[in-house]
Amino acid sequence: MEVLRRSSGFAAEIMDAFDRSPTEKELVAQAKALGREFVHARLLRAGLAWNAPERAAPAPGGRLAEVCAVLLRLGDELELIRPSVYRNVARQLNISVHSETVVTDALLAVAAQIFSAGITWGKVVSLYLVAAGLAVDCVRQAQPAMVHALVDCLGEFVRKTLVTWLRRRGGWTDVLKCVVSTDPGFRAHWLVAVLCSFGRFLKAAFFVLLPER
Repeated sequence: MEVLRRSSGFAAEIMDAFDRSPTEKELVAQAKALGREFVHARLLRAGLAWNAPERAAPAPGGRLAEVCAVLLRLGDELELIRPSVYRNVARQLNISVHSETVVTDALLAVAAQIFSAGITWGKVVSLYLVAAGLAVDCVRQAQPAMVHALVDCLGEFVRKTLVTWLRRRGGWTDVLKCVVSTDPGFRAHWLVAVLCSFGRFLKAAFFVLLPER
């Protein structure tokens, strides 16, 4: 019971931080919480189960749930534009999912390519999609423990690369500005235009990681 109380209190602290200027520690914790929700949603969509003891479902209507919903929606938009890029990610990278080091190093290598020319919300969403794609591959190949490693890897990358950018924008809630219509087919917003031009770049990042043949 004590563990559950501590977990619930921690989740409440994360969600409270969405309503004020977050610290570096809070931004990283939020990145991981969003990563767990994002991955969980993609695994459910793929018909796969994943047990995450530390995962607490965000309260309906809360800021965490709102931010995650927007990330997922933007992810859907990006997948519609380049569906093949985010499927069978491990095979595209030519890696085995049986090694945690290999999986996390691959995610970090792709992340470095994605953000080599700057940071945008489109690229952040793409990073989460790559992580989720790898997570799906891991669970399908009976390696569910790798999912936790991927979520931790996301948090570490955010800490090293994205925290300053996020703080300048007031935190993760800045992504809510990217959606200005409730119409699922809406594509006129500037972020969607960014996503449209980004698919080719990400695909190139995959090929950079492939060994010479």
